[in-house]
Amino acid sequence: MAAGDVTRRASITAPSMHRRPSARRGSLIKNPQSQSQEVPWDIIDRCALPIVLCHALAVVLSTLLNALHLSQISVFTLFLWFAISVTGSLWFYHNLQVTAAGKAVLVTGCDNVLGNALARRLDDLGYHVFAGFQNKAGNIDADMLKEDCSGRLHTIQLDCTSETQILSASLYIVDHLPEGAQGLWAIVNCESWCALGELEWVPFSVVKRAMDVNLLGPARLVQVMLPLVRRARGRVVLASSILTHVAAPVRGVHAASLAALDALAACLRRELKPRGVDVVVVAAGEYTTGSAWLSEEKLLEQARDMWKRLSDEQKGAYGEDYFEQALRSLEKYTKNADADLTAVTRALSDGVTRTFPLARYTPVSPREKLKSLLAEHLPRSLYEGLYTD
Repeated sequence: MAAGDVTRRASITAPSMHRRPSARRGSLIKNPQSQSQEVPWDIIDRCALPIVLCHALAVVLSTLLNALHLSQISVFTLFLWFAISVTGSLWFYHNLQVTAAGKAVLVTGCDNVLGNALARRLDDLGYHVFAGFQNKAGNIDADMLKEDCSGRLHTIQLDCTSETQILSASLYIVDHLPEGAQGLWAIVNCESWCALGELEWVPFSVVKRAMDVNLLGPARLVQVMLPLVRRARGRVVLASSILTHVAAPVRGVHAASLAALDALAACLRRELKPRGVDVVVVAAGEYTTGSAWLSEEKLLEQARDMWKRLSDEQKGAYGEDYFEQALRSLEKYTKNADADLTAVTRALSDGVTRTFPLARYTPVSPREKLKSLLAEHLPRSLYEGLYTD
Protein backbone atom coordinates (compact mmCIF):
# COMPACT_ATOMS: atom_id res chain seq x y z
CA MET A 1 0.00 0.00 0.00
CA ALA A 2 1.16 3.52 -0.66
CA ALA A 3 2.66 5.49 2.17
CA GLY A 4 0.57 7.90 4.22
CA ASP A 5 1.80 11.03 2.40
CA VAL A 6 0.58 9.77 -1.00
CA THR A 7 -2.90 11.01 -1.79
CA ARG A 8 -4.20 8.05 -3.82
CA ARG A 9 -4.50 4.75 -1.94
CA ALA A 10 -3.68 1.49 -3.61
CA SER A 11 -6.51 -0.94 -4.31
CA ILE A 12 -7.31 -3.26 -1.47
CA THR A 13 -7.33 -6.12 -3.96
CA ALA A 14 -3.87 -5.31 -5.29
CA PRO A 15 -0.58 -6.56 -3.81
CA SER A 16 0.62 -4.38 -0.95
CA MET A 17 4.07 -3.44 0.31
CA HIS A 18 2.69 -2.00 3.55
CA ARG A 19 4.75 -2.92 6.58
CA ARG A 20 2.98 -4.45 9.51
CA PRO A 21 2.48 -1.90 12.28
CA SER A 22 4.06 -2.49 15.61
CA ALA A 23 1.91 -4.48 18.03
CA ARG A 24 4.05 -4.24 21.12
CA ARG A 25 2.11 -5.06 24.26
CA GLY A 26 3.00 -1.94 26.13
CA SER A 27 1.59 0.41 23.51
CA LEU A 28 -1.86 -1.08 23.92
CA ILE A 29 -2.16 -0.52 27.66
CA LYS A 30 -2.16 3.14 28.51
CA ASN A 31 -0.16 4.56 31.37
CA PRO A 32 -2.22 4.03 34.53
CA GLN A 33 -1.41 7.63 35.51
CA SER A 34 -3.18 8.93 32.39
CA GLN A 35 -6.82 9.88 32.78
CA SER A 36 -9.02 6.88 32.00
CA GLN A 37 -11.99 7.49 29.70
CA GLU A 38 -13.64 4.13 30.31
CA VAL A 39 -17.24 4.00 31.52
CA PRO A 40 -17.77 1.71 34.55
CA TRP A 41 -20.51 -0.32 32.88
CA ASP A 42 -20.05 -3.16 35.37
CA ILE A 43 -21.12 -0.92 38.27
CA ILE A 44 -23.95 0.60 36.23
CA ASP A 45 -25.21 -2.84 35.17
CA ARG A 46 -25.12 -4.10 38.76
CA CYS A 47 -26.90 -1.05 40.22
CA ALA A 48 -29.42 -0.13 37.49
CA LEU A 49 -32.17 -2.63 38.30
CA PRO A 50 -31.89 -2.28 42.11
CA ILE A 51 -32.20 1.52 41.76
CA VAL A 52 -35.34 1.12 39.65
CA LEU A 53 -36.77 -1.26 42.25
CA CYS A 54 -35.93 1.25 44.99
CA HIS A 55 -38.04 3.84 43.22
CA ALA A 56 -40.93 1.42 42.79
CA LEU A 57 -40.76 0.42 46.46
CA ALA A 58 -40.66 4.10 47.50
CA VAL A 59 -43.80 4.85 45.47
CA VAL A 60 -45.69 1.88 46.93
CA LEU A 61 -44.60 2.50 50.53
CA SER A 62 -45.23 6.25 50.41
CA THR A 63 -48.70 5.72 48.96
CA LEU A 64 -49.50 3.12 51.60
CA LEU A 65 -48.28 5.24 54.53
CA ASN A 66 -50.18 8.28 53.30
CA ALA A 67 -53.36 6.25 52.70
CA LEU A 68 -53.23 4.88 56.24
CA HIS A 69 -52.41 8.34 57.64
CA LEU A 70 -49.31 6.92 59.32
CA SER A 71 -46.83 9.29 57.73
CA GLN A 72 -46.61 12.10 55.18
CA ILE A 73 -43.17 11.08 53.99
CA SER A 74 -42.56 11.84 50.31
CA VAL A 75 -41.63 9.40 47.55
CA PHE A 76 -38.39 11.26 46.96
CA THR A 77 -37.29 10.97 50.59
CA LEU A 78 -37.97 7.25 50.68
CA PHE A 79 -36.30 6.73 47.30
CA LEU A 80 -33.22 8.65 48.41
CA TRP A 81 -32.93 6.61 51.59
CA PHE A 82 -33.41 3.30 49.78
CA ALA A 83 -31.05 4.26 46.94
CA ILE A 84 -28.20 5.30 49.26
CA SER A 85 -28.55 2.14 51.36
CA VAL A 86 -28.73 -0.20 48.37
CA THR A 87 -25.95 1.52 46.43
CA GLY A 88 -23.62 1.40 49.44
CA SER A 89 -24.33 -2.28 49.98
CA LEU A 90 -23.85 -3.09 46.29
CA TRP A 91 -20.60 -1.12 46.17
CA PHE A 92 -19.22 -3.17 49.05
CA TYR A 93 -20.52 -6.40 47.50
CA HIS A 94 -19.15 -5.47 44.06
CA ASN A 95 -15.61 -4.74 45.27
CA LEU A 96 -15.03 -7.90 47.30
CA GLN A 97 -12.04 -9.80 45.91
CA VAL A 98 -10.67 -13.29 46.39
CA THR A 99 -7.17 -13.90 47.76
CA ALA A 100 -4.67 -14.52 44.97
CA ALA A 101 -2.28 -16.62 47.04
CA GLY A 102 -2.30 -20.26 46.01
CA LYS A 103 -4.65 -19.75 43.05
CA ALA A 104 -3.74 -20.76 39.49
CA VAL A 105 -5.20 -19.30 36.28
CA LEU A 106 -4.95 -20.56 32.69
CA VAL A 107 -4.91 -17.79 30.06
CA THR A 108 -5.14 -18.85 26.41
CA GLY A 109 -4.26 -16.77 23.36
CA CYS A 110 -1.22 -15.06 24.86
CA ASP A 111 0.16 -14.65 21.32
CA ASN A 112 -2.21 -11.69 20.97
CA VAL A 113 -1.78 -8.48 22.90
CA LEU A 114 -4.92 -8.90 24.98
CA GLY A 115 -4.01 -12.31 26.38
CA ASN A 116 -0.43 -11.19 26.92
CA ALA A 117 -1.51 -8.10 28.83
CA LEU A 118 -3.94 -10.11 30.96
CA ALA A 119 -1.27 -12.67 31.88
CA ARG A 120 0.99 -9.83 33.04
CA ARG A 121 -1.79 -8.22 35.06
CA LEU A 122 -2.73 -11.44 36.84
CA ASP A 123 0.92 -12.16 37.59
CA ASP A 124 1.25 -8.67 39.09
CA LEU A 125 -1.79 -9.43 41.28
CA GLY A 126 -0.08 -12.52 42.71
CA TYR A 127 -1.75 -15.36 40.80
CA HIS A 128 0.04 -18.40 39.40
CA VAL A 129 -0.44 -17.99 35.66
CA PHE A 130 -0.27 -20.59 32.90
CA ALA A 131 0.09 -18.53 29.72
CA GLY A 132 -0.91 -20.53 26.64
CA PHE A 133 0.69 -19.73 23.27
CA GLN A 134 -0.44 -21.13 19.94
CA ASN A 135 3.18 -21.04 18.82
CA LYS A 136 5.52 -21.00 21.79
CA ALA A 137 8.71 -22.27 20.14
CA GLY A 138 10.87 -19.37 19.05
CA ASN A 139 8.20 -16.86 20.07
CA ILE A 140 9.87 -13.68 21.30
CA ASP A 141 6.66 -12.61 23.09
CA ALA A 142 6.66 -15.84 25.10
CA ASP A 143 10.32 -15.35 26.01
CA MET A 144 9.74 -11.71 27.02
CA LEU A 145 6.68 -12.61 29.07
CA LYS A 146 8.60 -15.26 30.97
CA GLU A 147 11.53 -12.92 31.50
CA ASP A 148 9.46 -9.93 32.63
CA CYS A 149 7.14 -11.75 35.02
CA SER A 150 7.64 -13.58 38.29
CA GLY A 151 8.53 -17.24 38.71
CA ARG A 152 4.81 -17.96 39.25
CA LEU A 153 4.17 -17.59 35.51
CA HIS A 154 4.56 -20.60 33.20
CA THR A 155 4.45 -20.38 29.41
CA ILE A 156 2.96 -23.44 27.73
CA GLN A 157 2.25 -24.57 24.20
CA LEU A 158 -1.53 -24.54 23.79
CA ASP A 159 -3.50 -24.40 20.56
CA CYS A 160 -7.13 -24.80 21.57
CA THR A 161 -7.95 -26.55 18.29
CA SER A 162 -5.48 -29.35 19.10
CA GLU A 163 -6.76 -32.20 21.27
CA THR A 164 -3.21 -33.36 21.96
CA GLN A 165 -2.05 -29.95 23.13
CA ILE A 166 -5.10 -29.48 25.38
CA LEU A 167 -4.47 -32.82 27.08
CA SER A 168 -0.74 -32.12 27.41
CA ALA A 169 -1.47 -28.71 28.92
CA SER A 170 -3.86 -30.25 31.47
CA LEU A 171 -1.20 -32.73 32.59
CA TYR A 172 1.38 -29.94 32.87
CA ILE A 173 -1.01 -27.80 34.92
CA VAL A 174 -1.79 -30.67 37.30
CA ASP A 175 1.95 -31.22 37.86
CA HIS A 176 2.67 -27.50 38.45
CA LEU A 177 -0.28 -26.33 40.54
CA PRO A 178 0.80 -24.19 43.51
CA GLU A 179 1.23 -26.02 46.78
CA GLY A 180 -2.07 -26.59 48.55
CA ALA A 181 -4.21 -25.73 45.50
CA GLN A 182 -7.16 -28.06 45.04
CA GLY A 183 -7.48 -27.27 41.37
CA LEU A 184 -7.46 -24.53 38.74
CA TRP A 185 -9.07 -21.31 39.91
CA ALA A 186 -9.93 -19.94 36.46
CA ILE A 187 -9.79 -20.53 32.72
CA VAL A 188 -9.64 -17.33 30.66
CA ASN A 189 -10.05 -17.86 26.93
CA CYS A 190 -8.58 -14.99 24.90
CA GLU A 191 -7.88 -17.00 21.75
CA SER A 192 -9.82 -15.73 18.76
CA TRP A 193 -9.92 -15.90 14.97
CA CYS A 194 -11.48 -12.93 13.22
CA ALA A 195 -12.89 -13.85 9.79
CA LEU A 196 -14.11 -10.84 7.82
CA GLY A 197 -16.18 -10.56 4.66
CA GLU A 198 -19.72 -11.14 3.45
CA LEU A 199 -20.72 -14.79 3.65
CA GLU A 200 -20.59 -15.34 -0.11
CA TRP A 201 -17.01 -14.08 -0.20
CA VAL A 202 -15.54 -16.04 2.70
CA PRO A 203 -13.97 -19.43 1.81
CA PHE A 204 -15.65 -22.23 3.72
CA SER A 205 -12.29 -23.30 5.12
CA VAL A 206 -12.11 -19.89 6.81
CA VAL A 207 -15.63 -20.33 8.22
CA LYS A 208 -14.60 -23.70 9.68
CA ARG A 209 -11.41 -22.21 11.10
CA ALA A 210 -13.41 -19.44 12.81
CA MET A 211 -15.77 -21.99 14.35
CA ASP A 212 -12.87 -24.21 15.43
CA VAL A 213 -10.99 -21.40 17.19
CA ASN A 214 -13.89 -19.34 18.54
CA LEU A 215 -16.33 -22.09 19.55
CA LEU A 216 -15.19 -25.72 19.31
CA GLY A 217 -11.72 -25.10 20.74
CA PRO A 218 -12.93 -23.27 23.87
CA ALA A 219 -15.70 -25.84 24.34
CA ARG A 220 -13.20 -28.72 24.31
CA LEU A 221 -10.79 -26.80 26.53
CA VAL A 222 -13.50 -26.25 29.13
CA GLN A 223 -14.50 -29.93 28.93
CA VAL A 224 -10.97 -31.08 29.71
CA MET A 225 -10.17 -28.46 32.38
CA LEU A 226 -13.55 -28.41 34.12
CA PRO A 227 -12.77 -31.11 36.71
CA LEU A 228 -9.84 -28.96 37.91
CA VAL A 229 -12.05 -25.84 38.03
CA ARG A 230 -14.83 -27.66 39.89
CA ARG A 231 -12.41 -28.78 42.59
CA ALA A 232 -11.38 -25.18 43.20
CA ARG A 233 -14.99 -23.88 42.82
CA GLY A 234 -13.51 -21.35 40.42
CA ARG A 235 -14.75 -19.75 37.22
CA VAL A 236 -14.66 -19.84 33.42
CA VAL A 237 -14.08 -16.49 31.68
CA LEU A 238 -14.71 -16.22 27.93
CA ALA A 239 -13.76 -13.23 25.75
CA SER A 240 -16.52 -12.38 23.28
CA SER A 241 -17.70 -9.31 21.37
CA ILE A 242 -20.51 -6.77 21.38
CA LEU A 243 -21.07 -7.87 17.75
CA THR A 244 -23.08 -10.83 19.06
CA HIS A 245 -25.88 -8.36 19.86
CA VAL A 246 -25.31 -5.88 17.04
CA ALA A 247 -25.71 -7.13 13.47
CA ALA A 248 -23.28 -5.59 10.98
CA PRO A 249 -22.27 -6.44 7.40
CA VAL A 250 -18.89 -8.09 6.66
CA ARG A 251 -18.65 -9.40 10.23
CA GLY A 252 -21.22 -12.21 9.99
CA VAL A 253 -18.93 -15.22 10.36
CA HIS A 254 -17.04 -13.69 13.28
CA ALA A 255 -20.25 -12.60 15.02
CA ALA A 256 -21.91 -15.99 14.46
CA SER A 257 -19.05 -17.94 16.03
CA LEU A 258 -18.99 -15.67 19.09
CA ALA A 259 -22.80 -15.66 19.39
CA ALA A 260 -22.63 -19.44 19.59
CA LEU A 261 -19.99 -19.09 22.31
CA ASP A 262 -22.29 -16.70 24.20
CA ALA A 263 -25.14 -19.21 24.02
CA LEU A 264 -22.85 -21.99 25.23
CA ALA A 265 -21.73 -19.80 28.14
CA ALA A 266 -25.34 -19.02 29.13
CA CYS A 267 -26.20 -22.73 29.29
CA LEU A 268 -22.93 -23.61 30.99
CA ARG A 269 -23.64 -20.99 33.66
CA ARG A 270 -26.90 -22.74 34.56
CA GLU A 271 -25.21 -26.15 34.54
CA LEU A 272 -22.33 -25.14 36.80
CA LYS A 273 -24.17 -22.90 39.26
CA PRO A 274 -25.02 -25.84 41.58
CA ARG A 275 -21.31 -26.76 41.56
CA GLY A 276 -20.21 -23.30 42.71
CA VAL A 277 -18.52 -22.42 39.41
CA ASP A 278 -19.11 -19.00 37.82
CA VAL A 279 -19.19 -18.48 34.05
CA VAL A 280 -18.32 -14.96 32.88
CA VAL A 281 -18.53 -13.46 29.38
CA VAL A 282 -16.56 -10.30 28.52
CA ALA A 283 -18.12 -8.73 25.42
CA ALA A 284 -15.56 -6.22 24.21
CA GLY A 285 -16.27 -3.41 21.80
CA GLU A 286 -15.63 -3.87 18.10
CA TYR A 287 -12.93 -1.21 18.11
CA THR A 288 -10.99 -2.94 20.86
CA THR A 289 -11.34 -6.35 19.25
CA GLY A 290 -10.07 -5.07 15.93
CA SER A 291 -7.22 -3.08 17.40
CA ALA A 292 -6.05 -5.99 19.50
CA TRP A 293 -6.32 -8.90 17.13
CA LEU A 294 -6.01 -7.44 13.61
CA SER A 295 -3.35 -5.56 11.73
CA GLU A 296 -3.84 -3.72 8.46
CA GLU A 297 -1.55 -6.20 6.76
CA LYS A 298 -3.77 -9.14 7.75
CA LEU A 299 -6.89 -7.28 6.63
CA LEU A 300 -5.43 -6.60 3.19
CA GLU A 301 -4.16 -10.15 2.91
CA GLN A 302 -7.63 -11.53 3.65
CA ALA A 303 -9.21 -9.14 1.15
CA ARG A 304 -6.86 -10.06 -1.70
CA ASP A 305 -7.33 -13.78 -1.05
CA MET A 306 -11.13 -13.47 -1.01
CA TRP A 307 -11.19 -11.44 -4.23
CA LYS A 308 -9.05 -14.00 -6.06
CA ARG A 309 -11.37 -16.84 -4.99
CA LEU A 310 -14.53 -15.15 -6.27
CA SER A 311 -15.89 -16.34 -9.60
CA ASP A 312 -16.18 -13.95 -12.54
CA GLU A 313 -19.94 -13.85 -12.04
CA GLN A 314 -19.52 -12.90 -8.36
CA LYS A 315 -16.94 -10.23 -9.19
CA GLY A 316 -19.34 -8.77 -11.73
CA ALA A 317 -22.32 -8.91 -9.36
CA TYR A 318 -20.57 -7.11 -6.49
CA GLY A 319 -17.99 -5.06 -8.33
CA GLU A 320 -14.52 -4.20 -7.10
CA ASP A 321 -15.63 -0.78 -5.84
CA TYR A 322 -18.29 -2.26 -3.52
CA PHE A 323 -15.93 -4.99 -2.35
CA GLU A 324 -13.21 -2.47 -1.57
CA GLN A 325 -15.62 -0.10 0.20
CA ALA A 326 -16.94 -2.92 2.42
CA LEU A 327 -13.46 -4.02 3.49
CA ARG A 328 -12.20 -0.44 3.84
CA SER A 329 -14.94 0.15 6.42
CA LEU A 330 -12.90 -2.05 8.77
CA GLU A 331 -9.65 -0.10 8.42
CA LYS A 332 -10.53 2.20 11.31
CA TYR A 333 -10.15 -0.82 13.62
CA THR A 334 -6.57 -1.44 12.51
CA LYS A 335 -5.10 2.05 12.34
CA ASN A 336 -4.50 3.04 15.94
CA ALA A 337 -1.33 1.49 17.38
CA ASP A 338 -2.08 3.12 20.75
CA ALA A 339 -5.51 1.59 21.34
CA ASP A 340 -6.37 1.45 25.02
CA LEU A 341 -7.04 -2.11 26.20
CA THR A 342 -7.25 -1.10 29.85
CA ALA A 343 -11.04 -1.51 30.09
CA VAL A 344 -11.05 -4.97 28.46
CA THR A 345 -8.10 -6.22 30.51
CA ARG A 346 -9.70 -4.93 33.71
CA ALA A 347 -13.00 -6.65 32.86
CA LEU A 348 -11.25 -9.95 32.20
CA SER A 349 -9.24 -9.71 35.41
CA ASP A 350 -12.40 -8.75 37.35
CA GLY A 351 -13.95 -11.97 36.13
CA VAL A 352 -11.06 -13.78 37.81
CA THR A 353 -10.54 -11.69 40.94
CA ARG A 354 -14.02 -10.57 42.07
CA THR A 355 -15.72 -12.67 44.72
CA PHE A 356 -19.06 -12.09 43.00
CA PRO A 357 -18.34 -11.44 39.30
CA LEU A 358 -21.02 -10.30 36.87
CA ALA A 359 -22.31 -12.82 34.36
CA ARG A 360 -21.50 -10.40 31.53
CA TYR A 361 -19.08 -7.47 31.29
CA THR A 362 -19.32 -4.96 28.44
CA PRO A 363 -16.17 -2.80 28.27
CA VAL A 364 -17.45 -0.73 25.34
CA SER A 365 -17.88 2.89 24.36
CA PRO A 366 -21.14 4.73 25.23
CA ARG A 367 -22.07 4.68 21.54
CA GLU A 368 -21.62 0.90 21.32
CA LYS A 369 -23.56 0.39 24.57
CA LEU A 370 -26.47 2.47 23.28
CA LYS A 371 -26.47 0.61 19.96
CA SER A 372 -26.48 -2.73 21.76
CA LEU A 373 -29.39 -1.73 24.02
CA LEU A 374 -31.42 -0.47 21.05
CA ALA A 375 -30.67 -3.67 19.11
CA GLU A 376 -31.97 -5.76 22.02
CA HIS A 377 -35.10 -3.78 22.86
CA LEU A 378 -36.31 -1.90 19.77
CA PRO A 379 -38.47 -3.56 17.10
CA ARG A 380 -36.13 -4.94 14.45
CA SER A 381 -37.60 -2.81 11.64
CA LEU A 382 -37.16 0.39 13.67
CA TYR A 383 -33.60 -0.49 14.69
CA GLU A 384 -32.57 -1.27 11.12
CA GLY A 385 -34.08 2.03 10.01
CA LEU A 386 -31.94 3.90 12.56
CA TYR A 387 -28.75 1.99 11.82
CA THR A 388 -28.13 1.39 8.15
CA ASP A 389 -24.56 0.14 7.69
